[in-house]
Amino acid sequence: MSEERRPPPHDLQVLGLAWLAGLPGSVAALVLVWLGDFSSKVQWTLTSLVVGTFLGVGLLVRERVMRPLHAVANLLAALREGDYSVRGRGARAGDALGEVLLEVNALGDTLREQRLGVLEAGALLEQVMEEIDVGVLAFDVAGTLRLVNRAGERMLGASRSQLVGKGAGALGLTDLLEGDVPRRLTRSFAEEGGPYELRRGSFRQGGLPHQLVVLADLRLALREQEREAWQRLVRVLSHEINNSLAPIGSIAEALRDTLLMAPRPSDWEEDAKSGLGIVARRSQSLARFMSAYASLARLPPPTPGAVEVDAWVRRVAALEKRRPVGVRAGPGLVLRGDVDQLEQLLINLVRNAVDAVLSAPDAAGDVWVSWAVLSPGAVEVWVEDEGPGMTDTGNLFVPFFTTKPQGSGIGLALSRQIAEAHGGSLRLENRPEGKGCRARLKLPQGA
Repeated sequence: MSEERRPPPHDLQVLGLAWLAGLPGSVAALVLVWLGDFSSKVQWTLTSLVVGTFLGVGLLVRERVMRPLHAVANLLAALREGDYSVRGRGARAGDALGEVLLEVNALGDTLREQRLGVLEAGALLEQVMEEIDVGVLAFDVAGTLRLVNRAGERMLGASRSQLVGKGAGALGLTDLLEGDVPRRLTRSFAEEGGPYELRRGSFRQGGLPHQLVVLADLRLALREQEREAWQRLVRVLSHEINNSLAPIGSIAEALRDTLLMAPRPSDWEEDAKSGLGIVARRSQSLARFMSAYASLARLPPPTPGAVEVDAWVRRVAALEKRRPVGVRAGPGLVLRGDVDQLEQLLINLVRNAVDAVLSAPDAAGDVWVSWAVLSPGAVEVWVEDEGPGMTDTGNLFVPFFTTKPQGSGIGLALSRQIAEAHGGSLRLENRPEGKGCRARLKLPQGA
């Protein structure tokens, strides 16, 4: 089967039409020249002139038609390549070619404005994604990670170059692409946090479907709500406790009246001793309770300063006199934080660890403090003990919840509040390698 015949190029068609238009006149002129009474020299001269004019005009017409078309093609090619600075000369109204160039130039202006809009919108979207404290990840149809923002990098504990291009299975993120959404996740990532709210959507890029995964850490929001709730409770309890002081005042007034009586009752001394004992015990108890509660609700903001980790840990370890506290030295580091608050935090953790060891039947376990850099820009301090470990982990950080006979239930709640005020976190867990408990204090080096 023969191939379909293709038409000749446009420039040859224009040249052919120009020559066809001039052919009759040229033939007629040649006939008159050669049939007329002219010498051979004149005939050849006129023939050369007619043929030259015939060929030259055709080529000139071809050039006049093709040159503007080439110019328009070059303009369109520049626009296709994204160069919107090229403009066509001779663009003017009232002329067919000028109007074509006007439209091409207008098209270039429109495409340039649209491109700028797309670039600005893309830059804005990228900036927003980098600044929001929500992990954003995009996976292609094969489950390969194609996009991750800065919060996602922190959450996964790796840089973008280490994450992009790896599959969800290799990253341990397969569960993010499965199941119903939105839902709450309690799993852990490289960055301590959670619970997380998982949301997932789909979009197309390059004509291929992708999945967009959004992970929002609910910890800070939940903790802030929890703190506000406790602060409201402080106000209520303060009111109620102050009201409970009224009976104490009544006892004091009754005793005063007894002392002013003349003569006094025979048993007034016993009544006075009993009443004053009640007043003293109740007042001391309420004073301790209110002081502890107020310290939790009115923690001042940190005053940043340089805190040398080694000196900080050794200073706190030396304060504990009931039992030696070991220091397993780590790298030399300097933090930015409130040294008084951080000391109080570590004192609470060390005291709890020693209490745990002393509460064990043999009271023979050790307590030690260590630290290390586990991720760029963050240091983790561990307070470990060989006590009996924890049995109730759900209420550890609830204010005034305590398992100690003489405990106030304030220490851990206050310690976590100090850690979060410094941009860090505090977590307690049973030691997987043996008996006892481990307190994990994570602080940014630039806190």
